[in-house]
Amino acid sequence: MSKDNDFAIETHDLSRAFKNVVAVDKLSLDIERGEIFGLVGPDGAGKTTTIRLLCAIMNPTSGAAKVAGFDTLKDAEEIKKRIGYMAQRFNLYGDLSVIENLNFFADIFAVSGDVREERVAQLLSFARLTEFKDRRAAQLSGGMQKKLALACTLIHEPEILFLDEPTTGVDPVSRREFWDILSDLHLRGVTLFVSTPYMDEAERCSRVGLMFEGDMIVCDEPEKVKDLISGELIELRPDNLRKARKIVEALDGVLETQTYGDLLHIFVDNTEKRIPELENLLESQGIEVTGLRQTKPRMEEAFISLIRKRIAEGRANNPVVSEKD
Repeated sequence: MSKDNDFAIETHDLSRAFKNVVAVDKLSLDIERGEIFGLVGPDGAGKTTTIRLLCAIMNPTSGAAKVAGFDTLKDAEEIKKRIGYMAQRFNLYGDLSVIENLNFFADIFAVSGDVREERVAQLLSFARLTEFKDRRAAQLSGGMQKKLALACTLIHEPEILFLDEPTTGVDPVSRREFWDILSDLHLRGVTLFVSTPYMDEAERCSRVGLMFEGDMIVCDEPEKVKDLISGELIELRPDNLRKARKIVEALDGVLETQTYGDLLHIFVDNTEKRIPELENLLESQGIEVTGLRQTKPRMEEAFISLIRKRIAEGRANNPVVSEKD
């Protein structure tokens, strides 16, 4: 049993440095039991290091963390009994069948007898792999391999599950199926800590944390994170994106622009006022507009905006000084 504690995961000024690089910088975080917590951020933000620290695989440079009520430094073995960890590259044994992989991980976690037989059958059904139980892992599709990796991670029924970008590289249908399984685990009371590069997955989480250069920029419910963006959002589809963006950015009331394929997303102070101005200006410049509407910001727009703001603040606090100065 876990120690009596209100939180599944607690960190206090948790830090990890590698030579001159601070991968995680004074992270303080509380995650409630049964929560789906999403960790997002660009490559090199510190997501994987954070997960390894919490899984007691890596020691912090400073600060402290508790998982399932146990200290990651003092009680690492107790933590490992209570968590499941699925790394970005989960090492299945390709020459073993699906059921042989499950039995192998059951051996590692000392799950035996009738309990093993029942649990393996449940996980095969849960991961929708029953009809593929005798197929070699190397012959499974990418999505099936991910589901098998998750099933192996769940063999000892962990109360907290750490998943490091678990759906990277799989097709959209497999991603949706994988998250259906995670939703079922959430309903069973399992605490999920998921890092993901996909913003639609971040939307599924109870709370989301955005990391950038080792620092947690924001941590809140998805809707509240989106509310942090300044202004209202206009979606524009022009026939000349580059020219339209240059024109739009010089317009009064435009706070920020973001490009998505052939779309230009424009944050303005007031859509009712700026949409007619945009139409008239673009028409006068010979730019044909095939789509122009007000829309709601998604998580992706929010994170891009917040990261840009952090970069701008960093430049303001650390201005480049020329030799002449």
